[in-house]
Amino acid sequence: MPEISDDIRGVDRAMKTGYAWKWGPFEMIDMLGADWLADRLAAEGRPVPALLEAARGKTFYREEGEKAYILTTAGDYAEIPVADDAWTLADMKRGKQPVKSNASASLWDVGDGVACLEFHSKMNSLDENSIAMIVQAAKIDKLGFKALIIGSDADNFSVGANVGVALFGANAAMWPVIENGVATGQKAMQGLKNAPFPVVAAPAGMALGGGCEVCLHSDAIQAHAESYMGLVEVGVGLLPGWGGCKELTIRNLANKRRPQGPMPALSAAFEAISTAKVATSAQEAADMQILREGDGISMNRNRVLADAKQKALAMADGYVKPEPVEVHLPGPTAATAFQMAVEGFAQQGKATAYDVEVAAQVGRILSGGDTDITEVVTEKQLLALELEGFMHLIRQEKTLQRIEHMLTKGRPLRN
Repeated sequence: MPEISDDIRGVDRAMKTGYAWKWGPFEMIDMLGADWLADRLAAEGRPVPALLEAARGKTFYREEGEKAYILTTAGDYAEIPVADDAWTLADMKRGKQPVKSNASASLWDVGDGVACLEFHSKMNSLDENSIAMIVQAAKIDKLGFKALIIGSDADNFSVGANVGVALFGANAAMWPVIENGVATGQKAMQGLKNAPFPVVAAPAGMALGGGCEVCLHSDAIQAHAESYMGLVEVGVGLLPGWGGCKELTIRNLANKRRPQGPMPALSAAFEAISTAKVATSAQEAADMQILREGDGISMNRNRVLADAKQKALAMADGYVKPEPVEVHLPGPTAATAFQMAVEGFAQQGKATAYDVEVAAQVGRILSGGDTDITEVVTEKQLLALELEGFMHLIRQEKTLQRIEHMLTKGRPLRN
């Protein structure tokens, strides 16, 4: 027979998992107070369960140092074990202090030489503090760590960059500040990619825009099955400026299953970015080349971080950071083909004139700018094209209208 403490935890887990409750019934009793609930039931002439009577003056759950306990029917507490293959970041953080921390992100020691980068701003949006902690995360080898995972217990991995900051800067014509912010973000993402240790992103919920770019610059991804991933910047009249265009281009070109020639790969990347396509599952993200061969999918939410840690540890022995990528891109001919396709949608009423302008900037980046198929295009060159395109769009009035509409109305503006 299971212990009653196991039943309590089982009920809480079942209600949260099966009914999408944020807290289980016994967790809610702890919030209300067992004494208050027992007194209320007695005042209404209802029977007070023996388990609730046993909880008077106590809580069902309590923490002490690095351990957590649960109340038993005997009135004492039993330790709640943490499984090696299924844990939350809260289990690892209990009773500890972060390795490094600021207002938007923290680094935690999750054992075995692995650190975890946690975003904890509102909706895990990325701001200058988040970027600063990403920079610090790329240096954890100097603190004795051999691998990094990126994730948290939050509902969403990250909804992307805080566009409100960009809107404020644009309204004040702070163009050098905005450009520096984009360039700093690019440098931080490249730092993750070029770190001398494995980096494994562990997304769950939404990983959009800059959040998706964090995943794209990781060595591997261990995603929760219910993950929503995509580069959505065109929805606010911008484009992925932290390496998202670059990475999705590289991933599609490296896809061995694609048809021969660069255009099918570039067309797939262009469609995903220019339509702000969002994968509605980890499997769909794999179909979009956001997840690659070797990346993993975890069905159990409580296993995502544990699986990411094991993947990072498996990669740590003999790890060699990736070599810089060079690609051959068709240049203006491909950019023209992309623009003609979007103009065709506009003539059918499926896209606006400004959609065409935004897509033209995306097409220029993905096609490599002023190059041709015989020339080499480096990652640095693609990042420079991203920065140029981003700065062009942030100066446009219709982009500012889209950003403001998204911030105030919560939905895209088709202007």
